[in-house]
Amino acid sequence: MRSSKQERITKETQIKCSLELDGDGKANVSTQIGFFDHMLNTLAKHAGFNLDFDCKGDLDIDTHHTVEDSGIVLGKAFYEALGDRYGISRYQSFTMPMDDALVLCSVDICNRCYYESNVSFNCDKCGDFEVHTTDEFFRSFAENAKINLHFVVFRGTNAHHVIEAMFKSLAKCLRDAITVREDIKGSLSTKGVL
Repeated sequence: MRSSKQERITKETQIKCSLELDGDGKANVSTQIGFFDHMLNTLAKHAGFNLDFDCKGDLDIDTHHTVEDSGIVLGKAFYEALGDRYGISRYQSFTMPMDDALVLCSVDICNRCYYESNVSFNCDKCGDFEVHTTDEFFRSFAENAKINLHFVVFRGTNAHHVIEAMFKSLAKCLRDAITVREDIKGSLSTKGVL
């Protein structure tokens, strides 16, 4: 069972997370930010992860700490749950259409962190979610999961659609990249380890 439990308690957020990579997409998420809950539920569903995630943050200030710290915790859970990475497919790219939005996601589960995105928005919020924190979540997740993560937003004017396409495309990439293949012996690297 590839799974992890994580807890992070600071003066800004209190987070508990339980993640199973080889699940069936069941999620129980509460961050007190409705749109963000929707995105994390979407990620779990489309990646096939079982996710229990509870976050209480300083939303009287703004949503930044809650979203960024959620990326940290979920990234650490993913990193630990993946274990030795032996036999995984490692790479994946996927282009997600969602109405007006078209988003490419590419990942390399390589034990090195890098994040890049060209996303920009023409509004400040989706519901109570501050859209500028989108990059903060994905950057924090990539850094703590120790993966390369790239997004290219080809088009899209509706921020809800663009962000949801980002989460769904990441979910598809993660699901495929962590699949263990019988034809891969050990790690898919000339170094011998990932």
